[in-house]
Amino acid sequence: MLRVLRLGSKLARIVWASPYSLLGLLIGVASQFTGGHGRFRDGAFEFYGGFATWFVRHLPTGIHTAGFTLGHVILGQADEGLVIVGRHERVHVRQYEVWGPFMGPAYLLCSLWMWCSGKDAYRDNPFEVEAYREG
Repeated sequence: MLRVLRLGSKLARIVWASPYSLLGLLIGVASQFTGGHGRFRDGAFEFYGGFATWFVRHLPTGIHTAGFTLGHVILGQADEGLVIVGRHERVHVRQYEVWGPFMGPAYLLCSLWMWCSGKDAYRDNPFEVEAYREG
C-alpha cells in the first residue's frame, strides 16, 4: 500500500511540473534534430548540444550557464557541464515538483525582489541559494 502511495505522489509531482517539462521536451527534441544528444538520468531528461546549446547560450546568463531546468528536463551546452551541475539542477527539478506552474513566476518575482533590494538577482534568489546549498 505504501508503494502505491509513493507512486501516486511521484506521478502527481510529475503532472504538476508537466507544463514546464513539455516545453523542455520540445527544446530537447529540437536539439536531437540539430545534432544534439539526450538521455534520462537520475529522474530527469537531459539534452545537450544542437538547439539546446543555442537556447542555453541565449539565456540572460549566457555562455556561463552550464545547465537550465524546465520541469523534469535539464538543458545544457555540453555533456561535461551537465555532469558538473547535475546535483544543482536536480534541486531545481524538486522545486518544480513543489511549485508546478507557479515556479516560473515565483522565480522571476524573487529575482526582481532581490534586484530591487540591491542584491544579485541570480545568486541571492532563494531558489538558487537552495540549489547551491543542496547541490
